[in-house]
This record gives sequence, C-alpha cells and structure tokens, in this order.
Amino acid sequence: MTDILIEITDGVALVTLNRPAQRNALTYAMWNALDPVFGDLGRDPEVKAVVLTGAGADFTAGADIAEFGRIRDDEDQARAYEVAVDLGCDAIARCPKTVIAACKGYTLGGGMHVAMSADFRFAPAAAQFGIPAARLSIVYGVQATRKLMTLVGLTEAKRILYGGHRFGADHAQRFGLIDRLCDDPLAEALSYARDIAATSAPLTIGGAKYILNGHALGGFDPAEAARLIDHAAASGDYREGRAAFAEKRPPAFHGR
Repeated sequence: MTDILIEITDGVALVTLNRPAQRNALTYAMWNALDPVFGDLGRDPEVKAVVLTGAGADFTAGADIAEFGRIRDDEDQARAYEVAVDLGCDAIARCPKTVIAACKGYTLGGGMHVAMSADFRFAPAAAQFGIPAARLSIVYGVQATRKLMTLVGLTEAKRILYGGHRFGADHAQRFGLIDRLCDDPLAEALSYARDIAATSAPLTIGGAKYILNGHALGGFDPAEAARLIDHAAASGDYREGRAAFAEKRPPAFHGR
C-alpha cells in the first residue's frame, strides 16, 4: 500500500509512514497493514535491522481521528479498533530484528504507541511528544500503557496520561522515552542500523529481544526462550562466530 513504503538496502529496511499532508496519521487500514509488513520483514533473512519513520515533517500524529465517526463510533467499533492498533504495534515489538524509530515533528497519541514498540527512538530537540487521550475521553490501551510505564516509570506515565499535554524531546530523553537526541534522526538511525546489520548476529538479537520484551511487557514463555537459545547454539552462525574470533576477522552472519 502506498501509505506505508518499504525500501531495503544493504540489510536495512526503511519503513515510511506516508501521509505527510495528514501528519502521517494512521488509518484503520494502516494499523492492520503493520502486522504483515513487520511480519514479512521479521522473516526476511536479508533484513538485519529496520528503521521506521514518517514522510515529511512528522513521525506520526497518531490515529486518524477523521475516521472515528465512521469506524470508531461505539463500544464494539472502539474494541475492534484497539485490536487493530495492538496487532500492528505488537508486530513491531515482536519483530526479531532491531527496530529504530526515527521520530521528528509530532509523535502523538497512537503514534507514541508505534514509537514505543520500537527498540530505540531517536529524535531532534524540536520534536514534540504527547498522548492527548484525556482530551478525547479515550482510555489509552493496556499494551500501550504498559509500554509507556516500562519506559518512563509509573509516576511519569500518570503525568503524561492524566494531563494529555505535549512535551519536548529534552523531557522525553530525561525520562527514558527517547534514546538519542540528534539533529538528523533518520541519518543516525540508518547509520546505527547498518552497523548492527554488519556486525551483530541476528539470532542473538532475536533471542535477546524475545527474553527482554517478554519479561518487561508480558507473554514470556520459558519454552520459547529455550528454543531460541538452542537454535542459536546449533546454528551455522555460532560456528561462524567462533571461527571469526579465532581467525581475528569480522564474522559473516546469516541468521541461520
């Protein structure tokens, strides 16, 4: 779909939310599309890292509220909409590759859920963040709220959700929401992603991500963790890593 663009170069996938005239507000169709997009990238052996950004001046202003009168107008529709939001954001969080959100301009509401589903968030000093759910009488979703609390802590999560105010990137970094302040977050994110793609073992990243996110966000399965550990131990990449160490050369990992 043209509202989500994908470009893969040298092992790095660039995913761009592409509705700049609407500040990249996500439609219901886009929420649903995030699941297959990140599912496919997660399974693609040629993709070692993913950068997620928005076209134009903004990351994303969140859900497209202009649609709400048609598709989120009552309790049943609201429940179905939240399922789609969680499905899309969970696909980002579950992707076994490193995902970096290159934020800029506005990252608001559901857009915060998208950004928080990534492993890392880079932003310029002028970026603005916020969750205006309290201004719309919306209860922010359970999974999104858990991600927020995991990143910023209980009290700061309450401040963000109770007030619904926007805040700057300096404040976001101070409380752990933003990992890196930089003038050009997309360039920094792509550089970081290329470094990971060139040097880090995909099976290590996938296993670590599952264990860390499972403990922090729920859904941890010891059997799945054991499977990932065993899979890495039996992999060609493990043999390649040992050989590269012994031969004092960079390893060539393939994720298998």
